[in-house]
Amino acid sequence: MSNVRTRPATATDLPELVELVNSAYRGDSSRRGWTTEAELLGGQRTDAVTLAAQLTAADAVVLVAERDSRLVGCVLLERAGATEAYLGMLTVDPQGQTGTYRSALLTAAERYVRETYGAVAMKMTVIAQRAELIAWYERRGYVRTGETEKFPYGDLRFGLPKRDDLYFVVLRKLFSAADDQPK
Repeated sequence: MSNVRTRPATATDLPELVELVNSAYRGDSSRRGWTTEAELLGGQRTDAVTLAAQLTAADAVVLVAERDSRLVGCVLLERAGATEAYLGMLTVDPQGQTGTYRSALLTAAERYVRETYGAVAMKMTVIAQRAELIAWYERRGYVRTGETEKFPYGDLRFGLPKRDDLYFVVLRKLFSAADDQPK
């Protein structure tokens, strides 16, 4: 991510973060990028109240990727037990998405949880119908655990489902000494 730096988000980032996440996941603008869920879900992906709660949670952080004073990506990280972290909402601006940005943001997230939380593993949930996204994570060392989670139908914070068969698969990556080496 040349000329891009990562840092924890602050409350002043909220309006830009809400815009970034919603434009990357939902609606027509999201169809230009790899994070789109527009075929599966309508409505919003997040809102200022939800993001503000995530920014102030004790064991969570939203890392932002910034280039030329503009947010180009973000990722939610949460402590999930003594040695594990949870990754969610990995987002890259749909107008400037490249494999380099999303891979570098994922690498920065993994480094952050290893250094800050002492995590030896990262887990995430991905909508099962997002085969291309799951495959991308698998190429980066994440594996399906065999666990699934129900989709929260009826909870508008998660969007408006366009199908009735949505559920999440759980992916996990165990970090190795090689993950600590500079890339």
